[in-house]
Formats: sequence, structure tokens, C-alpha cells
Amino acid sequence: MQKRIKNIDKFINKPVECQIDIFSYLIKKAEKTTFGKDHNFKKITDYNCFKKEVPIRTYEELEPYIARIRKGEHDILWPGKVKRFAKSSGTTNNKSKFIPITDECLYDCHFKAGKDMLSLYENNFPKNDLYNGKGLMLGGSISEKSKFKEGDLSAILINEFPYWVSYHRVPDLETALMKEWDEKLNKIAHQAMQENITSLTGVPSWMLILLKRILVISKAKNISELWPNLELYMHGGVNFDPYKKQFQNLIPNKKMNYLENYNASEGFFAIQDKNPSEGMLLLLDYGIFYEFIDMDQYKKGILDAVDLKEVELNKKYAVVISTNAGLWRYLIGDIVEFTNLTPYRIIVSGRTKSCINAFGEELMVHNSDNAIKNACKKYNCLINEYTAAPIFIDNKSGGHQWFIEFVKKPISLDLFMQEVDTQIKKINSDYEAKRTNNLILKFPELITIENNEFYLWLKENQRLGGQNKIPRLSNDRKIADRILDIRKKFSTKIRQNKNN
Repeated sequence: MQKRIKNIDKFINKPVECQIDIFSYLIKKAEKTTFGKDHNFKKITDYNCFKKEVPIRTYEELEPYIARIRKGEHDILWPGKVKRFAKSSGTTNNKSKFIPITDECLYDCHFKAGKDMLSLYENNFPKNDLYNGKGLMLGGSISEKSKFKEGDLSAILINEFPYWVSYHRVPDLETALMKEWDEKLNKIAHQAMQENITSLTGVPSWMLILLKRILVISKAKNISELWPNLELYMHGGVNFDPYKKQFQNLIPNKKMNYLENYNASEGFFAIQDKNPSEGMLLLLDYGIFYEFIDMDQYKKGILDAVDLKEVELNKKYAVVISTNAGLWRYLIGDIVEFTNLTPYRIIVSGRTKSCINAFGEELMVHNSDNAIKNACKKYNCLINEYTAAPIFIDNKSGGHQWFIEFVKKPISLDLFMQEVDTQIKKINSDYEAKRTNNLILKFPELITIENNEFYLWLKENQRLGGQNKIPRLSNDRKIADRILDIRKKFSTKIRQNKNN
């Protein structure tokens, strides 16, 4: 662990030099690939040359190369054949994305980051007792194809873990990779109840479901009663603020620690290195070269990226990566802000596509997350999930329709939504302008989710488990209308049962 801390210190002290080395390695390694030949990698000598030869791409634009890899071709985006693909559903549609997971990406990025996350925890909490128990890891599933394996990134990592990790992990491999989610949760619960669990890893929304099921089965008052030595939850995938109070209620142990990470199918990007958090430390020697597009420019369709040395504090950037998985100038769709430049620390503040901008309000995920968090705090309530979409009231104005699944309802739903509306006005001037005198945006409409509509939507879209979640914000009505359909069918069924 101390050796890893020394390596972390190296890229903290010489970040720009580290990124230059990564850039040179990537270009040299891939110059004989199909992509390298198509984009004159042999002639690329520096970053400016790279920008001229290689355009910024979305997944859809890179997909023709990935399709060839999935047919069994080698040396396409990265040297050799790809044996694994992380399957991602995206945020607003059902079309699956298949992200290549090369050996270099697996070992020099994802596994390396996992070790460093534990190293940073050891460094911050040297008196911990983490390794005298086992870690409960909640992941998705994988499937075997003729030429490769594909599935959730979490499942791929669990399947490939070295023996010493598996020895300290719950559940067993067969259970961990099960596809049937309800049966899987029950099996995990029964296995975990018999162990001394000291750490948790998984997406918050799904981890909450599992922990609540464990309490029902075990009949324990809380998780700390069942696992008194539990001390760490490593989480990522969504903003943790709306969930933290629920975890604290379930795990009242005062020694409990929460460690955030920024891990995606495309790579492991950042880890929380301070407690309390000052943002997440950007990982600079993991085979990933970073570029950033100013969001003000991005909104205008100007994809002019800068490298690490040109970024500024508290400015929103769309992230572009080139990686040892063969993703070249790939626009991952996340928006980050730098909270510190020495060392480089970031927060994830939204998605380039996960927003509502139907009326020029530019409502981003970090706006809605903060508004929900503050409204819950003010009215002493808890939510499980939410999503929002535009609603067109008449030809001249519109509004936002919010779907919220409460764990604990506020004393007044109207007051709660007034607070959400007020909070967004405070942090989003565009929204505030559109809400003035109800001229463009009417007061937001609330629909409470009480019959598992979110779960049913996830199930029918094959998004149960893993890193999947309800998209927070959508700029169209596809998800909202489908949830309303599910809701209507459920109500119709209830009425029919009563009549019978």
C-alpha cells in the first residue's frame, strides 16, 4: 500500500509531465492499428498535431471500429484482440453501448485504481480494521459470446479479480454474476448475513435495496447490529448526497466512512483522497490522456479541447479521453469542474446530455440534485429515486414534470415542490429567468411514485442491477410518458380487481 502511495505522489507532483508520458505511450503503442493508420499516428509528434489528425468522437461515431472488433478482428483500436466488453445502456435510450476492455485497461486502469483507492484509505485511516473481515460487492452480470465476454463493468471486474481479492469478497462468484436480480439479492443477503462484513462496494440505489432486504431477513434493527465492524462504503455512479442520510440511518456506526470514486465503463478516472472531501483526485498515470471542452463552447457546438495544463478552477468542462482501451478523443458525456489544481481534483457536476433545456432553462443534474437534497433537509423527508422531464402546457409556455419516489414523505408535497423550485432558482439564473411571472415555465408538477414504476421501467429496459439507474433528467418525454403508461396500467388493474 505504501508503494502505491509513492506512485500516487509522483503524478501529484508532476501531473503535466505524467500526462505527456501517457500521451506518447498511447500514440506509439497504437500506431500500427487500423485506427492509428487511418489517422496518421506515425506523424503525430505532439498534442497539437494529435488534435489536427483525430476528431473528437461520440460512441456512435466510434462504433464502426468497435463493431469490427466484436466480429473478431484484431489490431483495430488497440493492439491485439479484445476479450471483454463492458455493456452500457446509456442514459436516455435503450441502445446498448459496448466499451472494449483490453488487458491494459483492466490491469493498468481499473485494478490499479482499486488498489490505490484502498491505499488512500489506509493512508487516511491507518488504524482501520478492514482486512479482518470481508467486503460485500454488489455488481451486475455477464454473458459468454463465441469470441468474448460482455456485461456490466462491475461483473467483468468481479469475474477477473485475482484470488486474493475473491478470498476477501462476498458473495461467491456464481451468485455475484447471476442475472435474475430478485433471486440474486436473496442469495447475497443470506450469504452476507453469515460473514463479518467490514466494507461495502456498489451503486447507492441498489445497495440500499440490498441492505433493506438484509434487515427484513435478519430481523436486525440496523446494519450496525448485524455487522458491528463495518467501517467503509466505496460508492460511485450517482451523486451520493440524496442517499447519504438513508445510509446513516441504516448504519448508525459513528466510525463509518464513505469513499467516493469516479469509475465508468470507459475507465477509472478519480478517487476521493481527502476526508472531508475536497473533490476527487484525478488519476493521471492509468493509461488515460485527458482533454477538456469548455461547456460554454460546447453548448455552441464548438468542440475545441484543451489539455490538463490549460484548465481553470470552477469552470465546467466536458471530458474527452484517449485510453489504453482504444477510445480515441472519446466524448464520454460527463461534465466536471476542477476544485483544485495542485493537485488536480474534480467534482462531477452533470452530463452533457442529461439535462432539460426545452425552454432555454439549461437545468443540469447538479442543479436538480442540490435542490432535492436541500428540500429533503428542510422538510425532513427522504427520497429513493427521481426523474424529471419537460411538459408542454400550451403553445406559449411549459413546465417540468417531476416523478419522485419517497421513502419518507414531507408534511406537504406542495411546500416540498415550492422549495425545489426556489432552490433551482437560486443556483440557475436561466431557470429563474424562465420562471419569472410564470411567463415561460409554470410551477413544476409533481407525480409521486408509489407502485414500483421506476423498478418496472428498469426491468422492461433490462437495466436491473449493476450501475444502472433511472436517468435524472431528460430533454424529451420518452421516459416520462412510459412511466405514466406503467402507472395507468397498474391503476386499471387495481380497479378491475376491486370490481371483481
